[in-house]
Amino acid sequence: MEYVTLGRTGLRASVLGLGGGGHSRLGQRSGATSAEAMVIVRRALELGINVIDTAEAYGTETVIGEAMQSIDRESIVLSTKKSVMDQTRAITAAELTRGLEASLNRLQTDYVDIYHLHGVRADQYEYAVAELVPAMLRLRDQGKIRFLGITEAFGGDPGHVMLSGAMQDDLWDVIMVGYNILNQSARERVLAAAQRHNTGVLCMFAVRDALSQPAKLQQMVSELVQAGLIDRAAVDLEYPLGFVTDIDDVHSLPEAAYRFCRAEPDIHVVLSGTGNLHHLEENVAAILLPPLPPPVSTRLHDLFARVDTVSGQ
Repeated sequence: MEYVTLGRTGLRASVLGLGGGGHSRLGQRSGATSAEAMVIVRRALELGINVIDTAEAYGTETVIGEAMQSIDRESIVLSTKKSVMDQTRAITAAELTRGLEASLNRLQTDYVDIYHLHGVRADQYEYAVAELVPAMLRLRDQGKIRFLGITEAFGGDPGHVMLSGAMQDDLWDVIMVGYNILNQSARERVLAAAQRHNTGVLCMFAVRDALSQPAKLQQMVSELVQAGLIDRAAVDLEYPLGFVTDIDDVHSLPEAAYRFCRAEPDIHVVLSGTGNLHHLEENVAAILLPPLPPPVSTRLHDLFARVDTVSGQ
């Protein structure tokens, strides 16, 4: 495994992180038992992954807490999250504090390295800063969280409206941003400011349906062409990313997707969620491969340069 410094946190972080959410939720969404999910976490740790991300909403904090019990806590960069909404209303500072205490209990630890406000929308941001950030700062002063984080709702905000605004403030030690081959708009809208602030960056959505299901990719690219966001003459609608997988040293599109995100200089950690040991090992192998050849990465940059309307899901 390779490691980087996670921005101004100074934390030593693996370049691939294990995500406890997404479609899989460590396999529990497809029927995996808690014991089977713990095998995934422990194998990730064996492979050198030390960034583990979860959330109250994922239902995987308990499994992760159990899996970490035999591991030196200080060797793990543990990230969890609290949603700013409780169904139709915003949570209070007291509810955030109680939420963290409950997360610590499930994770069987007395602190988390990064505590994120989860999936914040642009219209929620002002409230979050005014009402919830002061509580986060108090929790930080108490030693229960080390660094403040915020994540975007990329599926509903593929143009990064919330994070673009949030990066005007210097509040956030770590952000979680949606970024992949199909939507690279974060490069200018978010990552440039993160680099100026030395903010730690976790990348989500590196691989989603359109980068693992050929039919979904064809449909999405066709719609982007119809919307005028991709030049029709520049793409083969039957095999939109065939020029990537035709390369001898690229074995699959998901592999290429991980390599592409890893090569983005202002991204520190690429998150990967899975409930399958083989996929986990493949993803670790992919993240450690060299960047895609420059002609290929340049073509990908050019092809999707105007796209900011899809998440890849």
